[in-house]
Amino acid sequence: TAVASSLPQVATNDSLLPIVSSQRERFRQRNLELEAETRQLHQTIAVLRNEVDTLRSDNIKLYEKIKFLQSYSSSGGGGAGRGAMAPSGGGLASVHVGGDEAVDRYSSQYEEKLDPFTAFSRREKQRKYMGLSAPERVTLGISQFVLSNKKARTVAFFYTLLLHLLTMVVSSMCPIATCEIRHSASGPASRIENG
Repeated sequence: TAVASSLPQVATNDSLLPIVSSQRERFRQRNLELEAETRQLHQTIAVLRNEVDTLRSDNIKLYEKIKFLQSYSSSGGGGAGRGAMAPSGGGLASVHVGGDEAVDRYSSQYEEKLDPFTAFSRREKQRKYMGLSAPERVTLGISQFVLSNKKARTVAFFYTLLLHLLTMVVSSMCPIATCEIRHSASGPASRIENG
């Protein structure tokens, strides 16, 4: 009886084996399909990321050109407000920059890329330098030389220290000399008046 009861189990196991085996093959095949699909999606994502980066840099370059056209227009007196006139094809085309979200986004990205403080400070330095008189330019040149050169800074420091010491010595000697001059000046004059 024990042998008879184990025979149906073996028969059941033999009938389940092809089912489980075919299910395993289906899952293996599905797994391979999903892995291939995943690889393809990763490649697509990489291509799309490259495309997005390219489009972003193109948009920033376009925004840079718009800003150039606006500054050219405002410096040349050709336009007003946020629009600029630019040569395009055979005639002039108006370039308008609106206040929409895309322009603001690319504006901030452009400014981050450009580091506006460097360009602004360079323009301001040039503008202020041109406004200086000749003696002020000479003084600025000398001070820049002294501050940029270690030996020149050392010489300037000891020269300044020497001048301060000389001034202090002369200032401390001056009251003594003044008192002696007054005393010697008052001496003969008082004798003449008294005598």
